[in-house]
Amino acid sequence: MSRQLLVPVDGSPMSRRALEYAFEEYPDAPIVAIHVLDPMDPGYSSATEVDVRNEPPRGSEEWYERAREEEERIFDEVREVAAEYDAAVSTETTNGEPAREIVDYADENEIGGIVIGSHGRTGPTRLLLGSVAETVVRRSPVTVTVVRDESAR
Repeated sequence: MSRQLLVPVDGSPMSRRALEYAFEEYPDAPIVAIHVLDPMDPGYSSATEVDVRNEPPRGSEEWYERAREEEERIFDEVREVAAEYDAAVSTETTNGEPAREIVDYADENEIGGIVIGSHGRTGPTRLLLGSVAETVVRRSPVTVTVVRDESAR
């Protein structure tokens, strides 16, 4: 596969695993790691090692500043993984609802496939948390490979 692959990254172990999978299975494909900032997601916090009670209001300038710092940490990890595979990776950032932004990026750019991590949640947990991967699979204009958490079976 020589067309670009899109790999959404959020700093989770599963997004790292999806990135590793992309490098392992498609060593010659150009890879784009995309990170989506979603200030509306109650599960997203730009705080990493700070007390969550000190988290600035969602969507505020300070929130975006912290989120960008976290994003830079995520992209540093992406570049470290790429170096482990002696591969190049480009990075992209967007703001909005993650599934929609991922699908729109794939649709508007020359993306040949998406490799996305999923925690494989089922039942009430999936219903409460939603599933970015599931929405991407349903709406994507290109082939999607879902890398699942083996322990979720």
